[in-house]
Parts: sequence; C-alpha cells; structure tokens
Amino acid sequence: MEQKLIIVVLLVLALATATAITAEYVRPPPRKTLHFPWNPKPSSHPQQVHISFAGDKHIRVTWVTSDKSSPSIVEYGISPKNYSSKAQGESNSYSYFLYSSGKIHHTVIGPLEDDTLYFYRCGGEDPEFQLKTPPSQFPITFSVAGDLGQTEWTKSTLGHIEQCKYDVHLLPGDLSYADYMQHKWDTFGDLVQPLASSRPWMVTQGNHEKENIPILKDGFVSYNSRWKMPYEESGSSSNLYYSFEVAGVHTIMLGSYTDYDKYSDQYNWLKADLLNVDRERTPWLLVLFHVPWYNSNNAHQGEGDDMMVAMEPLLYAAGVDIVFAGHVHAYERSKRVYNGKLDPCGPVHITIGDGGNREGLAHKYREPEPEWSIFREASFGHGELKIMNSTHALWSWHRNDDDEQVSKEKNIIKKPARPPPPSPGSLGIPIIGQSLSLLWAMRANTADRWMAERAKRYGPIPKLSLFGKPAVFIHGQAANKFVFTSDHSIMNNYQTESIKMILGNRCLLELSGEDHKRERSVLA
Repeated sequence: MEQKLIIVVLLVLALATATAITAEYVRPPPRKTLHFPWNPKPSSHPQQVHISFAGDKHIRVTWVTSDKSSPSIVEYGISPKNYSSKAQGESNSYSYFLYSSGKIHHTVIGPLEDDTLYFYRCGGEDPEFQLKTPPSQFPITFSVAGDLGQTEWTKSTLGHIEQCKYDVHLLPGDLSYADYMQHKWDTFGDLVQPLASSRPWMVTQGNHEKENIPILKDGFVSYNSRWKMPYEESGSSSNLYYSFEVAGVHTIMLGSYTDYDKYSDQYNWLKADLLNVDRERTPWLLVLFHVPWYNSNNAHQGEGDDMMVAMEPLLYAAGVDIVFAGHVHAYERSKRVYNGKLDPCGPVHITIGDGGNREGLAHKYREPEPEWSIFREASFGHGELKIMNSTHALWSWHRNDDDEQVSKEKNIIKKPARPPPPSPGSLGIPIIGQSLSLLWAMRANTADRWMAERAKRYGPIPKLSLFGKPAVFIHGQAANKFVFTSDHSIMNNYQTESIKMILGNRCLLELSGEDHKRERSVLA
C-alpha cells in the first residue's frame, strides 16, 4: 500500500512538472500611467535634455528652459567640471492654443572624438551631464524600442535599456503619447532624460505625433520643435525623414505620415540617399519607419501596404539588411522577405512597438502564421542589435517580465551574398564615365588589362557608360564563348555607330553564331 502511494505521489509530481513546463506564458496585467509630481526648478534650469547625431562627429544637444532669455550655449570637455570647448546654438518655441512651450534650445557640439566620454552643461547652468560618443568601427550596439508612452511599463522598459551597454537608441515612432495634451511632451522629456542625455536617441514620427487640427495647427509642430533630427545634414527637406551614419552602419529614418509615392519629396530623397550609400564604408543598411509592412497581428492590418508598394522595390534594390517598425503593440520578426515571399536577398522585418504604451498589447494574431513570420509575441520589451563585423550581427529581444529582463529570443543575422556593385559612370552623356579611360587603354594596347581590372573589382558583368550609351560588358572565356557561339534566337550582337567607326562594320565583335565561326576560322 505504501509503495502504491509513493508511485501515485511521484506520478502527480511528474504531471505537475510537465504542466509547468508546457503552460503558456501568463502576461502581467496593464499598468497605470505614470504620475509626475510638480517639482519646481529655477527658470534657467535645463530640462528634458537629449542628444542626437548632427553630421559626422557632431552631436546636437537639445534642452528646454522656462527662462526665455537663457543662452543656447553648451560647454563641454573630457574632464568633469573642466570645459575646454563651448558652442553656440539656436532656439525656438511654439504655442498650442492655451499652452506655450518653454525655450527649446538646439546646440551642435563637435567635432568629437569617437568612443569618448564627454562632460557637458547647458546654458551655463548645472547640473553636469555625461555623454559617450559611439565607436568608429565594429562592434556597435543599438537598442530598439518603439511606442514608449509614459506608463509604469515604459519605466520598466527604460530600466532594462539602461542595463544594456548600447551606443545608440533607435525609436520607430510614437514617443510621448501626448495626443494634443502638450504638457505630456514635457513629462516625457523629463522621463527619458537620464538615458537620452547620455547616448544619441534617433527617432522618427508615429501617428501619436500627428497632432493635426485642420487649418488651425500643423500636425507635427510639437514633434518637430522638440526632436530635431539631422535632416538638413542628410540632404532632406523635412524633419520627418533623414539618414545618418555611424561605425559602418547607414541608417535611414522614413516617415509613414508624410507623402511617400513616387512623385513625393520623400521618395526622391530616398532614391538619392540610397544611391549615395557606400557599402564599402557602411556595409550595413538599416531602415526605420512606424507602420509595419509585414505584420501578422490583427491590429493595423494593411495600413502600410501603400507605402510598401511605393518604396519596397527601392529598399530591395539597395540591399537593405533590416527594417524596424512600431505601431503594432507586440513583437514580431520575419525571415528575409520581399514582395510577400521568402527571398534570401530581402531584408529582415522586425516589428517592435512594445515599449510600454498606455493602450496595451495587441494580443490577437492571424492564423495560420505566414511563412515569412518566424517569431511573434504580444509582450512589452525592447530589442538589442549588436553588429559584430561587416557580415554578422546578433539580434536579441528582451521581454519585460515582472520588472525582470528576460532574453526571450536571440538570432544571428548574416548578410546575404550579394552581387558586386556596378561600375560607376554617368549614363547618357557623351565621352564621360569610362569612355576616355577605355580609349586611352586601346591606344596603349592594354584594353584587355583595362577590362580585367574592372572585372576583378566589380565582378564579371559590370555596368558602365561608353560613348554616351549605357553598356554592360562580360568578361572571361565562358562569357566570350556564350556571346560568340550563340545564335540569333538567344542574343544578337550590335555595336553603336561610334564603335563601328572605330572597329569597322564586320569586326568579330559585331558577329555571332555561324558568321563569327566562319570569320574566326579564316583568321586562324
């Protein structure tokens, strides 16, 4: 009898253990909006301090004072209380019905040394702040969280981000959740100041920044006044979209709530910015915007489709590595995808609108799970992207679990093998691009070496401009055999008039198939 009892007890314990292992994660309940008690400070006291990039080796320091006569100066140096440099900036303010902002200061400091701790103060007033500039080369770590808001979950997320040894914070929209209540912009600035004053915070707008009142108020006056990003430094005409570079990474911040069709300023700016990306200098290419393109959650279905139709081909052609979005209050990571299908050269899409907003989580997902979705969960948290070198990065997502940081998902992101970049050259303009160098090589009887050098640098099929015409040349024995032995059903050789004037009408380059074989046999 005792033996049977022992067996039954052990069986019950085993079942209880199995149930504990296989049970679904029970999410903590929503938390309240934070309460900020009134804390009067001197009118010249710097508040809501945050920093952002402002071009190569420069940082923009932004802060607010109640004193409208406070100077927009920043003193800084590499030793505490010892400020060897000073910079003068600019300021602005705005009104929103009965609300009037303080004086918002924007001061650019630099040039700064890479990977260096600086001490600074704003407006000639204490307290002293510290900032650390990012490294100039890999590895570099980005923290990522969108849809922050001002709840107790937000505070938990910020605490976890603070534990992360990050270099730059990326925020894909929905910052303060002020929603027309302008004093909440002030409380949000104070809430994030401990983190945002010490590391660059790079943000883009979300729907909760669009405080638009038709005819009366511009939709982004609060956001643009307080969170000035390096749009001018990156050739953009709007604070709603811009780019920046840091330590081998080119990052593009796009606007989901401004025009993005192929006739828009944003679209044309994006095309130009992508063309200027040097993948030798910045092998990693990241893009952020608010509304996700790949989303298997029931929330906000289809809202990003129009932007995706317009811009996804540009990002794919440029070889974007990772796309971050927010808006959906949950976490989801995709496989490499393009045009709705798995594609080894497409970017990884990550939705991370789980910073702690007051609206709660988006719990319901569509079934069946799309083939491109690899992980999804409705929980608050943040992400960390550590780019190790030019080909590998470590991505991890950390769930907020009863104020403890839980590393829920880790993944190594490896850059796909891509074709080499095309040969540079101006297309359509006579005697420019590669034309002069080719003519010089032909005159020196070194045309073979000229082609071999370009094939070595750009691959066997580079694009270039010759004699005012776009051209492609293929290099090597296999390429020659394919060109000259193919019949007219596969390809037809045709030289431009300028080439014919140099080489003649019946040169070997003009012939293919049987004609080429016959002429070549005569020469042999």
